[in-house]
Amino acid sequence: MQKRPTTVLLGLSQTLAWASSYYLPAILADAVGKDLGISRGTVFGAFSVALLVSAAIGPLAGKLIDRWGGRPVLMSSNLVFAIALAALSQAQHPLQVFAAWALMGVAMGGGLYEAAFATAVHLHGQGARRTITGITLFAGFASTIGWPLTAWLNSSFGWRDACLVWASLHLVIALPLNAMLPATVRKPKDAEDVASRPEQPSVLAADQWRSAAVLMAFVFAVAWFTSTAMAAHLPHLLRDAGATAAAAVGIAAVVGPAQVAGRLIEFSFLRRTHPLLSSRLAMLAHPLGALCIGVFGSSAALAFAVLHGLGNGILTIAIGTLPLIFFGSKGYGQRQGLLMVPARIVQAGAPFIFGVAVERLGTGSLWISAGLGLAASIALTRMAVKMRR
Repeated sequence: MQKRPTTVLLGLSQTLAWASSYYLPAILADAVGKDLGISRGTVFGAFSVALLVSAAIGPLAGKLIDRWGGRPVLMSSNLVFAIALAALSQAQHPLQVFAAWALMGVAMGGGLYEAAFATAVHLHGQGARRTITGITLFAGFASTIGWPLTAWLNSSFGWRDACLVWASLHLVIALPLNAMLPATVRKPKDAEDVASRPEQPSVLAADQWRSAAVLMAFVFAVAWFTSTAMAAHLPHLLRDAGATAAAAVGIAAVVGPAQVAGRLIEFSFLRRTHPLLSSRLAMLAHPLGALCIGVFGSSAALAFAVLHGLGNGILTIAIGTLPLIFFGSKGYGQRQGLLMVPARIVQAGAPFIFGVAVERLGTGSLWISAGLGLAASIALTRMAVKMRR
């Protein structure tokens, strides 16, 4: 199985999956709330339910991918995405909005990055790092494509038809793309990639496994908490730092391209380095940006956005590659799902928790996220020491 077609297939389908789920509420929350007579916060509460459901579904989806490959799981997720989006388009009551997003959480648990990464590992084993990086390069444009398209659909046809269009795209585009994936990994004698990359077991002794897993889960939780908190509150933070409203929105928009740039750096300059090194550098980027804001104020807002985006882009790849390096490819999918459970839980609460900090501390709240980043960097250093031993 050639890696490039796999990367393209998964990258395109992931772009559509992220654009139609994770990035949907930012554009449609106001319209949904106004139509149904509920607050924007209530709509985001339903989205948080989806994240919690995805945390519960992730380990099961990973286990199924380990056993059967990613094609049936990802195809099933497209069907569930379509049903959930169609259900959301017909919602007339807040409870129906929550039910539709809970169903969306099932699709997210089996159809976003963790499932795509597990599929890549199932197909390519220890050689999946470049495929994982390539997938994130494609999907890094999910917000760039999804936000304008959703906004245009909403303004032209309404939020209900926007949901129906996304549901149709899952059936017409994403489902066929995932259907073209191999059903399962070929045997070594039939696949050069697999034959040239034998199974690599965990690099850790049994007594070190649990400790490394806890540290890794903590790092992933910090990465997702910070990413989600910044996605929800970055423009507000930049205004608190002294930027104008227009400048704050413009600077916040730089985060997306910076994430793609970070992934390009990982794909090119850092591809021969150990993922632990690139992860530690990436984890320090957000604290460095917070320091710039603390020292220079609004004049460093652009530097902060670029540093945060670069670090976040590389960390997305680390979430896929670190478990592969430390624990090997056997059972990768289920293990990845379990490691991401804490991350999904804190991600669900990040907008509210960090929002309280922003209201009380203003830009001082960045010291919280910066402190978490430093703690995660220390955890990664401990993992590096364990690996050297």
